[in-house]
Parts: sequence; C-alpha cells; structure tokens
Amino acid sequence: MEDGLMQLVPGKSVGFITLGCSLHEILTTIKAEVRTFPRFQLYHDEARPISSPVHVVLPDNGLRLQFDGPDQRLRLIEVLDFSKAKLVYKDVEVYKPADGLGNMSPGSLGPRFRHIYDKLLGPTYGGEYIPPSSNDAAAQGVYSLSYPGVAFNFFVQHSAYSPKKDFISLLSSSATSCATSMAVFNGESWQKARGTLFSAPPPNPRALALSGKGKEGGPDEVELVKIHGEGRVELVRRTNPPFWITLSETTPQDLIMELGAPDSIYRKHDHRLSIHKDRRTSDVSDSPALGLASDDSLDSDHGSAIGTDDDDEWEDDDDAALEAQEREIAAAEHFYNYYHHGFDILISQPTQISPPSPTADERESDSSQNDELSAQPLNHLTATKIIFHGNIPGSYQFNRHRRTRWTLEHVPTEEYEDILNSEMQFGDIAGRLKEVFKDYYENAEEERLQQRGMALNRGWGDSPGSSCELLGGWEDGSAKRSKFASPGSAVFEGDGSVGNVELFGFPGMVFEVLKNGAVSSLTVY
Repeated sequence: MEDGLMQLVPGKSVGFITLGCSLHEILTTIKAEVRTFPRFQLYHDEARPISSPVHVVLPDNGLRLQFDGPDQRLRLIEVLDFSKAKLVYKDVEVYKPADGLGNMSPGSLGPRFRHIYDKLLGPTYGGEYIPPSSNDAAAQGVYSLSYPGVAFNFFVQHSAYSPKKDFISLLSSSATSCATSMAVFNGESWQKARGTLFSAPPPNPRALALSGKGKEGGPDEVELVKIHGEGRVELVRRTNPPFWITLSETTPQDLIMELGAPDSIYRKHDHRLSIHKDRRTSDVSDSPALGLASDDSLDSDHGSAIGTDDDDEWEDDDDAALEAQEREIAAAEHFYNYYHHGFDILISQPTQISPPSPTADERESDSSQNDELSAQPLNHLTATKIIFHGNIPGSYQFNRHRRTRWTLEHVPTEEYEDILNSEMQFGDIAGRLKEVFKDYYENAEEERLQQRGMALNRGWGDSPGSSCELLGGWEDGSAKRSKFASPGSAVFEGDGSVGNVELFGFPGMVFEVLKNGAVSSLTVY
C-alpha cells in the first residue's frame, strides 16, 4: 500500500483516528507523528469549555475532528479536503485527482457519485436534500448521501432538483458536483445519528491500545470517579467491577494490580506551601480544608523552660532526629502519574483521614477512623491524595492528562438531591458545599476566611502543580504548545497566558478553578 494512505473504516476510524478515543489520546499521537501531521489547530468555546464541543483541525491532512465537551471523546471525523486526506477503502482509493475532473466548484475536489456507487460502497437508500436559503436561479442545495457509518455531501443545482426524481439520476447528472466533504460517525445513517451524535455512549474505548483488543490491550479504563468522602474513592470501570481506593490504606501494589503501572513516577516534593501551615485561622491556608495539615512534630515540647547544657545536647539530638525523619519521609513521597487515566496519586506515609460530610448517609460513614492517624511504620507507603484532572482547553496543563469525570456522592442536601459533578460551574458546586459544611466552622468569619480563593499562577517557571503538592514539568513543553482558539477569535499561543487560577478548599477536597468558572482539577485527600 502506498505510503501516506489512511484506511477508512466506516463507523469506526480513519487511519489510527478512532471514534470514541479521548482528546488526549488523539493529540498525543498526532504530536508524536510530526512528519505525517505537521500542524494542528484546536478550537473551543472559551466561555463554555466543558459543555461545548472541541474541534481539532488538521489543515495539511484535510481533516476535522469533533469531540464532545464533557467527556472529550471523538464523535465525528470529517474529511474537508479529499486531495489532502488520501484515504483508501478495501484497497480502493476514495479519491484520485482524475476523479475530480469537471467539478462544478473549483477548489472542492473529491470523488464523484459514480465512483462511490460503483467502486467503493455500492447501493444505498436515498439521502436528504437541503435546499439553498435563496431563490436565486444559480443557487445550489446540498444533498447528503448516507451509508452506515459514513456520509457524503454533494452540491446540487437547485433548479435541477425534484423530489420525484430518482436520486441516482440526480447525483449522476452534470447538475451535481463531486463530493465536497465526508463524515465518519457511529450510526446506521447520518439522519438517524446526528441527533445523538455527542450524547450517545461511544462504542469504542478511549485508549487506542484497547480498541479491538479487549482486555489484552491493557488495564481496564476508568469511566467515572465517585467520591464518597472520608478518603473513599470508587473508580467505575468500562468492563471490570469498580475499584475502590481507600486513602492511607490502599498500597502501591494494589494500584499497579488494578490500574497498571503508572505512566511516570514523579519524586520531586514541594514544601513552599508549608509557609501557610503555621498561620492562624485568620488565614485561609491554615484550614485543613486546603489539605495543609499542621506539622506537630516541629513543635515538640522538651520539658523544662530553663535548659541545661545536657538538655541542649538532648534537644540537638532530637532536632537532628526529627530533621532526618522528615527528610526520609520527603524522600519516600512520590506521585504515580496516570496520564491515560486522568489522575495522579500521591504515595506517602498514611495521613489524617478527612472528616465525613454532615449530610452523608450514616451507613456509609465511619467516623471512628476520622480522629486517628493510621498506625503504620514509616516504610509502609499508601495512597494518600489523588488529583483528578479536567484537561480544560486553554488551561496551563492542557493535554498533560486525559479528562477525568467525577461526582461527589457524599454531599447531598435536603433541597438538592442531584449529585455534584465535574461538568458543573464551580459557583454552583461551591454554593452547595458551603451549605453542607456550614456547621464545620466555628463562626461565619472563620468560614469566610477559610473558603477564600488562593491565587496560583502556573506561568512563572516551576509553579506548584496543585494546592497540596508540586507535580512539576508543566513548563517543559510550553514552548511546543499548539495553537488554540475560540470560535470567532484570533488564534493565540497556549503558553500559560490564560492567567491565574484560584484554589478553593473544603474538607477533604481542593478545587482548582479557572477564570471562566470551570474546575481544572480536584484534589481529594
């Protein structure tokens, strides 16, 4: 087969580009194939980055890819320029330059109806005609001819169209142009599929490694994350039963058995936010709601207020031991980075469990563990924090991870029983959480101070990767960012110029929020 040709599989794929794959998977693969895909452009609605579709245009390949906003999965593959797409279907080229001779619309070269009907796909049912908006004699309508999983558009002289006329005769006549575009979708026909194109469950997995390979392609992918509070996280998977992570109990071995080996391990530990540990409740960052627990080991009482030389020696020994212990703990802490799952897990010594939600079901709440630290030896490492990434277009860390969708199962209220989720604006989420945790604070002033936003700028070199820990490396690829744009606006470089984000803390959770109100990441501890 000639180099550069991409295999067309109706209802599934064009080359490696497979319906159902995640935006992160497609972009990562495209960026690795620079010679085949020298450029790409990403378009999104800056005001509604989650609810509106995301478009990826490959101008040198004649393709446009459309992803849904909430799940960021590929829903539609469009061929806009057949001369650049170079497609083959069952060893027959979809378009050769000679096929476009006599085309009515210069610059819109594509396969003619006879080629599609005789050599490619064969007979099909009549399609749909969309008349022009004007009554001009030279106006052209669009005829959409659909097969299962693939459809073609043709320009038709409106004066030549008649509902009584056979569509084969119409499309074979000189009044019809060659195909101007093609769509690959999941469905019996374009007319039936387009209504649920962005909402129906995709038939294929998010990862290319799992497409068509079943369980042999790798660990089962995570469909949804359900957060139950008190360090309990349920990972709902595509085919296997849910996997439960209990913070400060689940071990690294458990994670590898169920989730596979991490894509990378990050060992750098950031202590810069520890400056907030010693501030009193007048400061937002002293609250355990931001995950910055106080370090009691640094405030030990050595007994007498008036020390002797021997006491000073003991103090020095104790301080040295505490410092050595702290270094050992820091050296042992690391992140498991699961880019293909959409989250990072901090592996460290067991820590304090977050408190239960006041509105949580008592049957699912075990408050007895809330006031205790897990009595585990220093070398017993567990999962203690998880950072779930939203992969919001325009955010600084965009395309580092695939998008993870989550729900907060533990914070229902009497007025609202619908579950808070990752697609909601943070203003709506915060309103509900403030109501749920209003009794958690001693007074209104403490609540106000501890729920203020903490500014975070990722564009200044090695900036903290979350409210709790430094993931690092965000700046490494910033110079290679591809272009992003919102519809109708100028294209700009995604170099972190989206500005500051803010961190908002509630018991057991930290939200990273963009200026447009979208939640960029959620840390659970």
